[in-house]
Amino acid sequence: MKTIRLLATAITTTLTAALAATSTQAQETIKIGMTQPLTGAVAASGNYVANGAKIAVDVINAKGGVLGKKLELILEDNKSNPKEAVNAVEKLILRDKVPLLIGAWSSTYTLAIMPKLIEYKVPLIVETSSSGKITTSGNPWVFRISPTSEMEAKAFLAKYDAFQPGIKKIDFLSVNNDWGRGSADEFSKYLKTKGVQVGSVQFMAPDATDLSAQLTAIKQSGGDTLFITTGVEQMTLALKQAGELKVPHRIITTGGSFPDQLIEHPGPKEMSSYHLLFFSPWFPEKAKYPDIAKVYVDEWTKRKLDFPGLTEGFRGYDAVLTAVEAIKTAGKAEPEALRDALWKTKLPAVNGDIAFIKEGPAGQESGQNEPNIYVVLLNQGKVTMPLP
Repeated sequence: MKTIRLLATAITTTLTAALAATSTQAQETIKIGMTQPLTGAVAASGNYVANGAKIAVDVINAKGGVLGKKLELILEDNKSNPKEAVNAVEKLILRDKVPLLIGAWSSTYTLAIMPKLIEYKVPLIVETSSSGKITTSGNPWVFRISPTSEMEAKAFLAKYDAFQPGIKKIDFLSVNNDWGRGSADEFSKYLKTKGVQVGSVQFMAPDATDLSAQLTAIKQSGGDTLFITTGVEQMTLALKQAGELKVPHRIITTGGSFPDQLIEHPGPKEMSSYHLLFFSPWFPEKAKYPDIAKVYVDEWTKRKLDFPGLTEGFRGYDAVLTAVEAIKTAGKAEPEALRDALWKTKLPAVNGDIAFIKEGPAGQESGQNEPNIYVVLLNQGKVTMPLP
């Protein structure tokens, strides 16, 4: 019996030590929670952003981490679904005890999780979503580094005169959600100030694969320019089907995604398309901070990831850089301290300068950054930057 008691004591001591070591190890990391669409309709984009975040964590940790601790990225799949986005955020906050979140790619997913930020008092860095409602609805835990659709449309207006022949009548093909509808509204509003007419406005379900009805209506509208707003998978599909149907419009995509498949598999010879991007990896030297952009591009390339994915992966990269700067400013990884620190955060990043201005009702403002926007032309698998 004595031997059994001694053995039990030894086992208990070993388990206690192991648990203590595990607890100490857990305390040696600073957690950042992230939710992205890793599966489902917009999984390609979500994985690009997640990979950018992973690379940033590796870069930061290789330099010693932050506040003497390593960063730990905890990633949850929202499955391209707003309800799953809510579930993912609750897991990250309640189970993983993250003090800060990054997400959730789509405006619809981000709007769905925003009430949870208020309920649990955890700040969110919005890396992609563009709906104006995200920063005007009165949520003081939201800090967006990506542009709103209005910002994107306004930036495009400054390049309007560079298009020849000129833009006279526009049509829209947009995903039927907060992002797609908002983009069509904002581009319509700003281009109307130039006397541009709005023709056909067509919407598509996020998982739609046959767009022939919408594209036929657009082809018959008499417009000269078509704006397409959707995720990269559906965007690529829309461009291919527009080429097959010989839609005569100049095509411009919005939102920062790029149809990477069309580099290796170009459409018809006469087919070309313009793309509004927030980082152009083919021309990193034209970024505001080329040295930062080069580190990001080099690290992505080392991992043999799809090169065009750099156009979206930077969102996750810049979001992690922003989180790290806030942690340094706060001097600790606690939600309320990080929220306060985000208002003071200023840093150079791949897209350019990141700092937050106030948007929304007085006393309940959200933070909004003012990003840079670029235009590239894709023609027969080659990318150029034709506009100033």
